[in-house]
Amino acid sequence: MKFGYVILYVPDVSAAVSFYEQAFGLTQRFMHESLQYAEMETGGTALAYVSHELANSNLPDGFQENSLSARPAGMEICFVAEDVSSAFLCAVEAGAVAVVEPKVKPWGQTIAYIRDPNGILVEIASPM
Repeated sequence: MKFGYVILYVPDVSAAVSFYEQAFGLTQRFMHESLQYAEMETGGTALAYVSHELANSNLPDGFQENSLSARPAGMEICFVAEDVSSAFLCAVEAGAVAVVEPKVKPWGQTIAYIRDPNGILVEIASPM
């Protein structure tokens, strides 16, 4: 078995793709003609988006939607960047909400946190 996808549930797939292209320089790999599913090129594991509409059809008992007005869900996605401060500023300029400014952790790694326009928690970290 291999890890294949991280899928984020978002209200607007096209807007999520646009944000991640602007904020992190990712490239769209696939967008379904329905605009309810898309994938980004990230290397070995795809980052994908599913519309709330499609997610609700897949999960008939519902799910907890991400929202900037609520606390972040108990998970995050992480992007590794050589220059965490620049990546952090780029994400904020693209519409992210700053959560934790870049800081060096005791083990020497620099990390920062933002929330994307959908409220999803994103860590930006230097390589280990």
